[in-house]
Amino acid sequence: MKSVLEVKDLSKKYSGFELKNINFQLPQGMIMGFIGENGAGKTTTIKAILDIIKNYAGEIKIFGLDSRKNPNQIQEEIGVVLDDMFFPEILTPTNIDSIMKDIYKKWDSNLYFKYLDQFSLPKEKQIKAFSKGMRKKLEIVTALSHHPKLLILDEPTSGLDPIARNEVIGLFQEFIEKEDGSILLSSHITTDLEHIADYITFINDGEIILSKTCDELLNEYGIVKCTEKEFQKLDSNDYIQYIKRKCEYEVLVENKKKFIKKYHYEVIDKITLDDLMFLMIKGVK
Repeated sequence: MKSVLEVKDLSKKYSGFELKNINFQLPQGMIMGFIGENGAGKTTTIKAILDIIKNYAGEIKIFGLDSRKNPNQIQEEIGVVLDDMFFPEILTPTNIDSIMKDIYKKWDSNLYFKYLDQFSLPKEKQIKAFSKGMRKKLEIVTALSHHPKLLILDEPTSGLDPIARNEVIGLFQEFIEKEDGSILLSSHITTDLEHIADYITFINDGEIILSKTCDELLNEYGIVKCTEKEFQKLDSNDYIQYIKRKCEYEVLVENKKKFIKKYHYEVIDKITLDDLMFLMIKGVK
């Protein structure tokens, strides 16, 4: 399957933090959820991909092109929403339309104003009068309105109420289906990712812990709850991490069927991405 984004051995050192050999690929036409704690390295990785952060080691290819050598060509085909992104507050959405016409060759004013109407965003009101949720919707609308091939989104649904989040997720799914686009989506709202992501890439403390299909994680991984006596009988090679609770152990396993066959457990709980993150970060081996 063709990849639209390839990150190879991406490394970047700061005082007190380091990205360490980040590797993952985003296939064309897919949505990749990018998850991890605050400070894990998600935004740093995204800014390196967008060439906002310079002087990193490794290689980043977008549409097969080196991102450092072809920034202008790549920029035209990417829609971006960053968590710390903002427009000057004196602008109106109509002003933004005028500006974007000069930036993107494929800027689509008709589509842009259609989205503004869809999200009930006032065209002539200054952004300083917008709520946080309205600003976020405006950023998403702007990112979509030049027919990009790839969306790179850092917390795009933060600050949105559940109804608005569902509308935005619908737009992302429409983008994948109609534009044959691809999305790298960083979010703390993992329930959204469970519904729309094809792949999940999990970063912790500057390192990629795993990068797998969402179906594989949600269907094959599981949580075994057992007593201390039962836990002591488990081979450490048969589980990933565990947490000791007051009255029981919670054990993260990678292959439910294999575990059941070996240990004859009747019930293994399904896992959520929140469960996965917690056990991978806070659990012990």
